[in-house]
Amino acid sequence: MSVLVYTEHWGGKFKKLTFELVSYANAVAGMLNTKVTAVTNGLNDESELRKLGSYGAEKIINITDEALKILDNQVYANIIAEIAQKEGSKIIILSNNNTGKALAPRVSVRLKAGIGSGVSKLPLNLNPFTVYKRAYSGNVFAHLVIKSDIKILTLAQNSFELLEKPVASTIENISVNIDGSMMKTAVKETQKQTGKVILTDADIVVSGGRGMKSPDNWTSLVELALILGGATACSRPVSDEGWRPHEEHTGQTGKIIAPNLYIAVGISGATQHLAGISSSKYIVAINTDKDAPIFEVAQYGIVGDAMKVLPKLVEAVKEIKQ
Repeated sequence: MSVLVYTEHWGGKFKKLTFELVSYANAVAGMLNTKVTAVTNGLNDESELRKLGSYGAEKIINITDEALKILDNQVYANIIAEIAQKEGSKIIILSNNNTGKALAPRVSVRLKAGIGSGVSKLPLNLNPFTVYKRAYSGNVFAHLVIKSDIKILTLAQNSFELLEKPVASTIENISVNIDGSMMKTAVKETQKQTGKVILTDADIVVSGGRGMKSPDNWTSLVELALILGGATACSRPVSDEGWRPHEEHTGQTGKIIAPNLYIAVGISGATQHLAGISSSKYIVAINTDKDAPIFEVAQYGIVGDAMKVLPKLVEAVKEIKQ
């Protein structure tokens, strides 16, 4: 028996998100007195695979089939389910990102497993198996009991610290039998964004709302993001007005992000917006209204006019950088 964790890589490299997952899986395995098996696919760099062992993965299964370079949820779910059965895994852990949200329900059906989606802490109890998660756009917390024999957990990003626990890991490169009729996804063209940090990958995000007053006032906000090596974002009213591109819209109806630092400039903090950024590790808010909802979730807040505060903040960061 082992705890199985599915680990994504991007362009042959693991990110902090991956190591957070393995750290969490290792902590769960410790509670169950078992080991961690990590599954990934299409990674040929052994030194990169070994990094998973630094966070407690004792066994690393690397699927080598070229066909799996294209993410097909149905095929991936079948493979993960088969490996889980072979390894005797009773706990399967994925990230609560787009990939995990697509795979978890499919794996659940194949294994008749219960799901705890978006969990943000270690299980509170093993019998009955109880997990902790946010609900209703982060406004409340829930204790979810999973009664099935096999359990699937998707971990909310930035909800668990990185815990290095180097172990002597073994790497098993395998090939799987893929039913070609199941492959329904085809990639005809790939366009990669260059020259700026991708919003969903950014560790730092600087975001603006209607408090920016005009699309002409975005210069300081963009400059701050550049200095910090972060991405720019905006609230829905801003993108609806055409001040900023829709690809920057964060919130319940936009992009769900979980950076280490989220700076909200002139954003009041409507429930829909908070639902998209509530997993941020640190939130800094700048707003003229001291009673704005954003201050209820922010670790740091500045009550003031963004047009006056932002330029001073940019200068202060420049001085520190120099």
